[in-house]
Amino acid sequence: MAGTPPTVPGCSKPQCPAWPWALPGIQAQPQLLWAIFPRPSLLECARAPGNRRRRRRGNEPSPHLPAPKDVEVYSYNFQSLLRWSPVPVENSSVLYTAHYRTGFYEEWSEMGCTQTPQTQCEFPPQIRRRRWTILLRVRAELGPLTSAWVHTPPFVAERNTLLGPPKVNSVSVSPDSLFVSVSPSFTPETEDILHYHVSYWENTTSPTEELSESKTLFQIGNLKESTLYCFSIQVQLEIYSGHFLEGQQSAPECHRTALSEATRAGKIILLFVMGLVILNLVATGLLFLWKHHQKIKHWSQPPLQIPSHFEEVRGDLGVSPVKEKLGGNITQRSCC
Repeated sequence: MAGTPPTVPGCSKPQCPAWPWALPGIQAQPQLLWAIFPRPSLLECARAPGNRRRRRRGNEPSPHLPAPKDVEVYSYNFQSLLRWSPVPVENSSVLYTAHYRTGFYEEWSEMGCTQTPQTQCEFPPQIRRRRWTILLRVRAELGPLTSAWVHTPPFVAERNTLLGPPKVNSVSVSPDSLFVSVSPSFTPETEDILHYHVSYWENTTSPTEELSESKTLFQIGNLKESTLYCFSIQVQLEIYSGHFLEGQQSAPECHRTALSEATRAGKIILLFVMGLVILNLVATGLLFLWKHHQKIKHWSQPPLQIPSHFEEVRGDLGVSPVKEKLGGNITQRSCC
């Protein structure tokens, strides 16, 4: 239509502005306020240097930083931590970030180990649940570089933790029994059902016998008196009916059973009789020595003999041994 200003394409209403928008401007000339430019594609935006840098800082890993290795969950007596081997990078300090999530939620949460130089991370209190399924992941970070995430298999503490050996608090003995007091190596919960598997044997080549107890104070009975016995204990946590989480065996301990009162009295009487017998033998020996001490003295002192070389010297001097012995007596008799 002649005299009608052009309108915006696609707009047929009378109130639509003219195209391009005309506005009385300086020197009575119409001014162009805006013009249509072609919209850039998503591919071109992604190829922009700034966008590539921002995307690399996100979840996409860098191919230049290796991921942590030997990633595992170590759990002992329900105290759990995530650990891994350090990533070797020369002249640089690699940091690590660890996340967790449960089996019910897909969202990852921080474990309190974000950009840490440590190669292990303890479980936070909110996931220290025995029956929860926990999934974890960890990655290495070096400046703007990040490695790929390394995921762990699902972890359930009630199935995957390692129970330590129970502690033996005390052992009391009797002539035919050992009374053992133990305590578990972890703090049991109210609904826990514990069993103590006991292996014991005589400290010889005798076979091992076993028993199972549910109390922390139990008796190992039907033993021989005054005999050395050894035992080892293993704690078992009942997960559900008929299924147990078995712990480590305790170090063997050996204790000797006591003597019965009858055996002790018999030994005392035997020692008393043996003492009397020994005392009588000593007294008899002393009496024999006192009665025959002269004969014993004669037997123990043989007659004296003059050595042969002295006899030869006396013979050269003309002195008879017999005259020498009797000369004094002959002279005394002649004098009288």
